[in-house]
Amino acid sequence: MNRWSVETGVGLFVVAGLAGLFFLATRMGGVGAFEPETWTVEARFTSVSGLKEGGLVELAGVRVGKVRSIVLDPDTYEAVVHMSLDRRVELQEDSVASIRTAGIIGDRYVKLSPGGSELILETGDEIIETESSISIEELVSKYIFEGGKE
Repeated sequence: MNRWSVETGVGLFVVAGLAGLFFLATRMGGVGAFEPETWTVEARFTSVSGLKEGGLVELAGVRVGKVRSIVLDPDTYEAVVHMSLDRRVELQEDSVASIRTAGIIGDRYVKLSPGGSELILETGDEIIETESSISIEELVSKYIFEGGKE
């Protein structure tokens, strides 16, 4: 009888461990059932160099969403970034979306800065105020080739 309870305990421990691993794997992978409710918003940029689908979206340094997709608008040649944001986040109509770099050569992410308007964006709306990514290569090239001219 004693052996039965030890084997049962070990079995339950193994099952609990596998359930924990499954939960962590789905949570880290961003798989559906454990994701918070989200809403979508889009922003247009002249350059999204280095930004990738699945990239972070931050507000005040806190992750509030992720980049769902990046597509090129064939009419304006702008990059349209579709983002999914946590349902609890409310953005004002005059909020600003900018593409930033984490650290010196880190990944690119979208930084949201809240506005002061009383109008709140809704699902499918567009953030009008945007700041595109800055290319370090372009800055260095401009400094080297145009820096000596006065």
